[in-house]
Order: sequence, then C-alpha cells, then structure tokens
Amino acid sequence: MYLRVVSESLQPEEISKRLGAEPDESTSIGSRKRPLSAPQSHATWIRRASTTGGGARPEDLEPVILGWGTDLATALGRLVDSEEAAVTLEIVQEIRDLDDPQQKGIFLGAELLSWIAAAKASLDIDQYVYHECGDGQDA
Repeated sequence: MYLRVVSESLQPEEISKRLGAEPDESTSIGSRKRPLSAPQSHATWIRRASTTGGGARPEDLEPVILGWGTDLATALGRLVDSEEAAVTLEIVQEIRDLDDPQQKGIFLGAELLSWIAAAKASLDIDQYVYHECGDGQDA
C-alpha cells in the first residue's frame, strides 16, 4: 500500500514543503527514467506503508497510514483543492493461493476511509492473481 501525489506544476520539494512530510520516493518534472526516454511531464511523491516481515494485508497497514496523522491528510486535501496535484491511495494485492481465504478480499475500516476522505484521495486497488494453469505453466 502506498500514497501517491502527482503534480504537473509542483516539484517534489514543494510538495514536501506543503505537506510538512518527506516522501520515500519521488521523481521530478523533467527527469528521465532512462537517458534516451522523454522527460517526465509530472512529478510524483510517494510514501509507502509497510510492516516488518512483508506479506501484510491492507487492514494490517491501516495503522501505518493512520499513524501519518490527520495533519498530513488535511494538508493533502488542501493540495487537491488547489488543483495543483492529485492524490491516490494505492493498494496492491497479490493472490497466490486461490484456496486461502486470507489472501482474498480487502477490508478498509471507517477510520481509514475518513483519512482518505480528509486527504481527498482516490483509491486504486490493483489485484494480481497467480495460479497454475492446466498445462503446468504459470499464468
């Protein structure tokens, strides 16, 4: 799970200043992923929610997001209101065992939904299902 801020006019340093928080990762407007690739037309500011040991479910990561505080959520909401950036909470779920109920489904608590609303963030859920095909090859 991670929080992504995207802006076509603000560099990551300005986003950090407005949010009063630092990213875990960022890209600047005009930067290049590879030497011959086109310059980035937008900046990204990313903060990752993680726990030790990996394999955490979204509900395990809720305390991490909530621990970032309501001040950050409010600052994100102001940034969205300024129309200078878009904010998204990204959830990536990998399902490797179709028979394991612990790997399926996503539960978001009321407190997290309130935090997302205060941040005026959209929610993007990417789910990847890995399973054995009938011919023995992974799909």
